[in-house]
Amino acid sequence: MSATGAGRTSSLAILLVCQVAAMSCWFASNASIASIRAQEAMSPFYEALLTSSVQAGFVVGAFFSALFALPDRIDLRHLFRSSALVAAACTGALALLPPVSDFAPPLRFVAGMSFAGVYPVGMALAATWARKDLGLLIGLLVGSLTLGSALPHLAASFGGLDWRLPCIVASGGAFLAALLAGWIGIGPNAPVVPKFKWSNIMIGWRSRPLRLVNFGYFGHMWELYAMWAWIGAFVAASFRARYGEHPPLHPALATFFIIASGAFGALLGGFLADRLGRTLVTSLAMAVSGLCAVSIGLTFGGSAAWVLFVGILWGVSVIADSAQFSASVVELSEANLRGAMLTAQTCIGFLLTLASIHLMPYAVDLLSWRYAFCILALGPLCGVGAMLTLRASPEAERMAGGRR
Repeated sequence: MSATGAGRTSSLAILLVCQVAAMSCWFASNASIASIRAQEAMSPFYEALLTSSVQAGFVVGAFFSALFALPDRIDLRHLFRSSALVAAACTGALALLPPVSDFAPPLRFVAGMSFAGVYPVGMALAATWARKDLGLLIGLLVGSLTLGSALPHLAASFGGLDWRLPCIVASGGAFLAALLAGWIGIGPNAPVVPKFKWSNIMIGWRSRPLRLVNFGYFGHMWELYAMWAWIGAFVAASFRARYGEHPPLHPALATFFIIASGAFGALLGGFLADRLGRTLVTSLAMAVSGLCAVSIGLTFGGSAAWVLFVGILWGVSVIADSAQFSASVVELSEANLRGAMLTAQTCIGFLLTLASIHLMPYAVDLLSWRYAFCILALGPLCGVGAMLTLRASPEAERMAGGRR
């Protein structure tokens, strides 16, 4: 692929707008849950299924995209555009269904498959413009994913409006992303995408540095999407316990601030990791996010300001390390292993989110909101151990220009 379209700055700017707009579909149904509950009963399992269906779809989509080498066969911009259109159609279709419908999880699954042509493809497009700032560029893309994931909660914060609004707004955003994708330029560093090979996964698994990076990533993923999926329910319950039906801040707006703050965290993490080292930044981020997972429950029923403070600290730290695991795999892998290792890392990581997302309702029933999020701290605890172990190994010199 040659360098076509807009230049570096304008291409990255358009790409970030497209990523924010398209990824707003990821949590569109979650943002509608509070309004739906006012009309119909919804089981905790069904609520979790609206998120886990997207996660499962993403795993399937990412696997088949790698298996058939779609990013190598199709212009990245065309793949992004078609995937965004599918996400727009599936998300918009939710507004045509009853509030609780058996058709919603399958639509969410297909939308999840389409995100495999948006999020990883966006990172691939950004990487074509990298100039020794890979961590920062991937951090920018993760930040845009975070902001896009938070936007439906902003739409839901307009009290009294129909539950369909977040779905309609998100669908419109994905459609806009599809329209703008053609103006994204492809930079001079467009590599040939390594073919996916099952044998490469085992070769990569036998590499101790790659294995440690993956364990760090798995710990991160155990926490991240369960936090995003359930923090809104926690905030709503906490505000209701303290203020009844008249909180000083709409719970959906508070949720937006908490999740959207991660955009700053992803950017900060990418900036620091390129300068201080990936193992250091990922370990610090997971240590802080793990402490927040343990302590956020202590704010339950407390003042809105206290809930928001700890929530935003968690929102920033929980995503600050995300992009650096992908960058670490790229730096530690041989060229012929990168495709298989990134695919394996992504698929296993998102499969883990299915477990943590569905465990949360049971944890709330058993432990109450005050202690339920503590189960998510197990992920960062394991992740910090893996990344500090990697930091002590000589292979870590290959990361971030020798900054470990």
